[in-house]
Amino acid sequence: MFENLSERLERSFKILKGEGKITEINVAETLKDVRRALLDADVNYKVAKQFTDTVKEKALGQNVLTAVKPQQMMVKIVHDELALLMGGETAELALQSHPAVILMAGLNGAGKTTFAGKLANLLKNKRNRKPLLAACDVYRPAAVEQLRVLGEQIGVPVYMELDNQDPVKIAQNAIIEAKSRGYDTVIVDTAGRLAIDEKLMQEIAAIKAAINPDETLFVVDAMTGQDAVNTAKEFNDRLDYTGVVLTKLDGDTRGGAALSIRTVVDKPIKYVGTGEKMEAIDPFHPARMADRILGMGDIVSLVERAQEQFDEEEARRLEKKIRKNQFDFNDFYAQIQQIKKMGNIKDLASMIPGVGKAMKDIDIDDDAFKSIEAIILSMTPKERTHPECLNTSRRQRIARGSGTDIAAVNRLIKQFDQTRKMMKMVTNPKMAQMMAKMPNLPKR
Repeated sequence: MFENLSERLERSFKILKGEGKITEINVAETLKDVRRALLDADVNYKVAKQFTDTVKEKALGQNVLTAVKPQQMMVKIVHDELALLMGGETAELALQSHPAVILMAGLNGAGKTTFAGKLANLLKNKRNRKPLLAACDVYRPAAVEQLRVLGEQIGVPVYMELDNQDPVKIAQNAIIEAKSRGYDTVIVDTAGRLAIDEKLMQEIAAIKAAINPDETLFVVDAMTGQDAVNTAKEFNDRLDYTGVVLTKLDGDTRGGAALSIRTVVDKPIKYVGTGEKMEAIDPFHPARMADRILGMGDIVSLVERAQEQFDEEEARRLEKKIRKNQFDFNDFYAQIQQIKKMGNIKDLASMIPGVGKAMKDIDIDDDAFKSIEAIILSMTPKERTHPECLNTSRRQRIARGSGTDIAAVNRLIKQFDQTRKMMKMVTNPKMAQMMAKMPNLPKR
């Protein structure tokens, strides 16, 4: 996402490179390119014009300090305005009622049902809530079954009435069920509908009036581009929803919806979907997204994802094994699983400043670890625990069993040995003492 926009903006800022000061002429030239970049990214025309006008006004009003170059000042102004354009502050869910009710609305195929499952999983695991999913899509074949399977997968119950075709009544009964069984959150999944379908629009309005939700979230597929913004406005005129959810931000999208939707409907983007897995959901942080658009990475989000997978007890156990040089392929495999839970590799790489740009043309498969996992799983328990016993005949058997070749097995074992040596060195007390004795770096 945003790769093309990031490249175009970077080229735009180069116009100011080497300039001694910000002038009306060089600012106009830069912003003309910035506006083109935004329009190419499918940003609403009025939003793009308003954005560049604001940036121009702020840029020309700046007294650039000697220590700051015009190019750097322009990047900062654009960054701050991008963050404001997308909402400025992170918008949290307001869940006040008992139970709190969240109503999902949107077009067909936007990913509402999948997102309902992701949101339930997030509220359960990160907010310590007890969610109940309500299956109110009575039109799409297998919609109820899809929600039931997702609920089973994440360990969240699903309320459904297979013989009832009235979504208003099902939603009301789900709330009654939640109250009687102690669930504190009800997530109501509804059928996809077009804004021009008057009957279905009246139905979603009737559901909202009947259950009075704490949050009404409009789920929109980010890949629909400018159409997403137009649809969001039409739905908002009818529903007056409280927030927007952008799905499929990991796809080949130009990102214009994320930049336009907040201004056009004046409703915050609350969450983004970044993949197929149930964990692939993130709160929307405007400032962090601006960082990523301008190629600055997003270290904070990367650290947060790592912390979610971090187990202190496991880390202590692992450190003891490393100190005794007992780190084995079981531990190596476990570390791979933790990395995979953090998200796809290319998305993680894009959060590291500079790395995303360097890897933009590199195709990293989501199954990048597949051959490594196959090799490790083709080892016997003894071989995984005692890698030193891996002689030539064992390696040949592992290569056959994993569908790889002997060169791939040898390469993995060599990398594993190097990793183990490095880990042993880092945890060596003498090494730690030597580092402690090193003089402090001068403060800036």
